[in-house]
Amino acid sequence: MTLFLLSVMVFLGGQVLPGNVGRAILGPFADERAVEVLNRQLGLDRPLLTQYWDWISRFVQGDMGTSYIFRSPVAPFVLDALGHSLKLALVAFVLVVPLGILAGVVAALNRNRLADRIISLGGLSATVLPEFVSGIILILVFGVWLRWLPISAAWPAGAGFFTQLRYLILPALPLFLVLFGYIARMARAGMIEALESDYVRTAVLKGLPWRTVIWRHVLRNALLPTITVIATQTGYLIGGLVVVETLFRYQGIGSLIFTAARGKDFPILEAGILTIGIVYAVATLAADILYSVLNPRIRLGAGQ
Repeated sequence: MTLFLLSVMVFLGGQVLPGNVGRAILGPFADERAVEVLNRQLGLDRPLLTQYWDWISRFVQGDMGTSYIFRSPVAPFVLDALGHSLKLALVAFVLVVPLGILAGVVAALNRNRLADRIISLGGLSATVLPEFVSGIILILVFGVWLRWLPISAAWPAGAGFFTQLRYLILPALPLFLVLFGYIARMARAGMIEALESDYVRTAVLKGLPWRTVIWRHVLRNALLPTITVIATQTGYLIGGLVVVETLFRYQGIGSLIFTAARGKDFPILEAGILTIGIVYAVATLAADILYSVLNPRIRLGAGQ
């Protein structure tokens, strides 16, 4: 149902974009009759319901349509761009998840102390900073002044794993800054709630070492709410890359959607956004399954 509603919103959103598809393809000096003929050939003169049904019925069968601009199937463009975005998202994910959880745990164990205040204030400040601002600052510092990292994410052809990783670190840092504070605060809140629970007090009264209490009893329960947050942020890492990919000239799905929107290439635009919705839905479903596996109360309650 979510994907169906998303498909309707995406299709209608594409229809209300200003401009003329035929004019965008043929250019501003093309003859008006040629523009009308092209629009008719593309099927844009048909009723909206017919156009939507034709598009969505083909999409569910794996046919994403044909690009208006490139005059070739959309699927290779979307899948290739999605693969690039997954690489960038994976680098950001590997950086932000363990460091964000670690920071949240440290902040909770040092509640209301200097370490807690530094992590909370620093994470919150980084979260509210837009990616294009932090990205420009990072480019100036690490790319221009220090020359430690390349300012573009477009690695040379045939580059190996470590070369690609070097090119992806800088564009991954703005995503890291946006998500770090959010994940750290969720981990901190879960840790504090777990530390104040009855089972932790019982474990301490039994004489268990503090390290054992943290590892065996606190972390398992404290990180459960964080799992759902991380899953939702996974969808953001895939779909919220337009600014970052444009800034660093990275050929991912965010950049592809932006280019398609400017060129009125509705098949690529609609297929790209709906693909992001599918990734988001799968990530959320995986989080729900993992949550039920780690939380016996959810699993056993569902079985009753």
